[in-house]
Amino acid sequence: MPTQAEPPAQADVPAQTDPSAPADGPVRRRPRGRTTLIIAAAALLGISGGAAVGYGIQAERAPTPLTALSQPGLGYPAKPLAADRAPAPLSAAEDRQVRTDGDLRKLLVDRPKGAKKTLTGELGPEEGWEPLGQYAEGYYKDPNYMFESLAGFGLRRVASVAWQQGQHRETSVHLIQFRPSVVLGASSHIADQMSYMPRDEGGAGNLGDPIKGSREGRYFLYKVERKAGYLPAYRARALAVRGDIALDINIHDTVPISKKDIRTLAERQLERL
Repeated sequence: MPTQAEPPAQADVPAQTDPSAPADGPVRRRPRGRTTLIIAAAALLGISGGAAVGYGIQAERAPTPLTALSQPGLGYPAKPLAADRAPAPLSAAEDRQVRTDGDLRKLLVDRPKGAKKTLTGELGPEEGWEPLGQYAEGYYKDPNYMFESLAGFGLRRVASVAWQQGQHRETSVHLIQFRPSVVLGASSHIADQMSYMPRDEGGAGNLGDPIKGSREGRYFLYKVERKAGYLPAYRARALAVRGDIALDINIHDTVPISKKDIRTLAERQLERL
């Protein structure tokens, strides 16, 4: 009796794995960033090594000599000039500093003939000098501010003269000198005054006119002030700078003041400086 044939043996076929099935064991993953770290370290090592080699090569080289300076001769003599060849010193009339360091009151413009001299400032027995506090108090609406402003600009001294013509015209001239250690002290003060002159409040309300012989100097005619029970008030003012001295001239009257009057007075005072 024939025996039942057994089925042929099947070849070992690998079992198909379900993608969705969980893994039998943990899967080892390659660490991230290791390649990048190795490349960065190699680059840094290369740069450091190259710099070290470059410095070593440069250190072994002989220093390169600098090119010779072109110096044909000095602009001043190596030895003092002989007495007969040395230039003469400036006279007092030519040296402005000698003039302005003396009695500043002597540089004030002369008052017109027939004008009555009035006292503007007094320091001890001598007239013509005005202390800072008195000057700020007598000529500015905010004396505290002006006291600090003038002191900050390096005010040295104030010389002044005033006179009266007729019954109502009063004129005052101030020479305000600043210390040379403060750069542009006089110019800063005049620029501060000029800044509000074009305004109606506190100023003349106009740009004024230039004074001949002065770069920044100008003279102004104010608008007339009228109040019930009082005569009309007219005013003219001139501002200029000469070195370390600021010039401030004021004319007050009850009748109109001509431009010629204030301009001529300012030009005369500048000539004296």
